[in-house]
Amino acid sequence: MLDDPKLDVRFPAAAPASAEDLLGELRGGLDVGDERVREFLSAFGRRLLRPVLARRHPELGSLGFFLRPSELARTVDGLANEHVRVPRGLVFHVPPANVDTVFVYSWALSALMGNRNIVRLSPRSGPVAEVILETLHDALADADPVIAATQRIVSYGRSDSVTAALSAACDLRVVWGGDRTVQEMRRHPLAPHARDLVFPDRSSFAVVGAAAWLCAPRAARVTVAEGFVNDTYWFDQAACSSPRTVFWVGAEGDCDAARADFCEHVSRVVAVRGWGVDAAMAVEKRVSTYGLAADGLAESIEFRGNALANVTLSAAAAAPRQWLGAGTFAHARLGSLAELGSLVERRDQTMTHFGFARGELERLARELGGRGVDRMVPIGSALSFHRVWDGFDLPAEFTRLVTVIR
Repeated sequence: MLDDPKLDVRFPAAAPASAEDLLGELRGGLDVGDERVREFLSAFGRRLLRPVLARRHPELGSLGFFLRPSELARTVDGLANEHVRVPRGLVFHVPPANVDTVFVYSWALSALMGNRNIVRLSPRSGPVAEVILETLHDALADADPVIAATQRIVSYGRSDSVTAALSAACDLRVVWGGDRTVQEMRRHPLAPHARDLVFPDRSSFAVVGAAAWLCAPRAARVTVAEGFVNDTYWFDQAACSSPRTVFWVGAEGDCDAARADFCEHVSRVVAVRGWGVDAAMAVEKRVSTYGLAADGLAESIEFRGNALANVTLSAAAAAPRQWLGAGTFAHARLGSLAELGSLVERRDQTMTHFGFARGELERLARELGGRGVDRMVPIGSALSFHRVWDGFDLPAEFTRLVTVIR
């Protein structure tokens, strides 16, 4: 295994450093909800919302909206209770390489809670991560010096020595990116008082009430189709919350008609926005979809160019959890929403929905009883980050409670 003990310090800008030097540099104390951090995050968020940037990278607009002052205040205010909340200490974040914005949500909430942070940014991160780093440096120019003293974003290749040193020093290790990453990180022990907060492999799906879809005004169906495309194409459908299967709920005739109309709307949105995939991805999609057919799991397969593929499953239980390629969707019919109870697995994270009342969704959540599905959000909101993610209240996880009794 390669082992390079030097880290490329990406934020604040600095010369490469060893893990020991990096840990020695982190100084300064912050409070939960520290005003200096709020001001910095708000300034950073405003820069992300600049039209020229938001148009080029829509996912950064969502991030900027998440960092608006009112949302930061709501996050802090939601922690008030009879205990005294204090920062957890040093938090070591290991985000995934395939979703460039995740590290900011994780880091920003931890910093807002007053923690010192080290974020390990993958060397394989894409151009959006570079834009984020440039914007962070831009915001740092007007920030209180405590920000630069307490926050680090670094990049390094495979290095057991660096990972071990940062793991041993942290009070909380936050690991994103799948089962393999979690297992790899757990090889490096934490201090006895520290613990892991992990986000392993997850999969997601959409559920649509067929009758509700057919009765919806055309404008509403267009809006939902646009939201579905945002949910799936922004990160090549590789985000854990991007749906891979669409379950149609209702009578067979209604489901067939609704599915056909939905696919037409999605196809038009994809064409208007110019989404496409390269030749290698097109081959990947065909291998995956024909593989389902060869295994007897698919009744039919439809390709609309290279950008969109629809697979009609032979049974709802055949819903795939694996990634089939960007813009590939499996479809299955259910007689009722309750039938999901026997299909959901623990790895299922987000259920995007259309056409169901709140009471129906709450009843399903209770029936599932924690066996799977941590989020139920409208179609179009799959990628909208929330302080509660995968069933964890992140601000609470990033703090400790001190009981004070007089």
